Amino acid sequence: VQLQASGGGLVQPGGSLRLSCAASGMIPRIDKWGWYRQAPGKERELVATITKRGFINYANNVKGQFTISRDSASNTLYLEGSNLKPEDTAVYYCYAEDNRFLRYWGKGTLVTVSS
Repeated sequence: VQLQASGGGLVQPGGSLRLSCAASGMIPRIDKWGWYRQAPGKERELVATITKRGFINYANNVKGQFTISRDSASNTLYLEGSNLKPEDTAVYYCYAEDNRFLRYWGKGTLVTVSS
């Protein structure tokens, strides 16, 4: 499975973003999709996940601020964020987990929240 994330860039505080993650390869094996992020000097943290059946989970610190979704027709995963703060600055990574619990990662996309 190959993943390609895009959509990062400079966002002003209070602004919004939409990240995309295009997937290719053995998609039918994938049970779960998700986004992690890694802020400068910090460990990578979970943002949100969505299962093949559509069950969604968010990290407590992003609930109400981020929305994860997936377009199965185009095999694209999305992450939308609003009311962004400087502490949302991070490299955002998408991943896919197959039915053997193997994870595939895309290269990250940098989001910088700054005025």
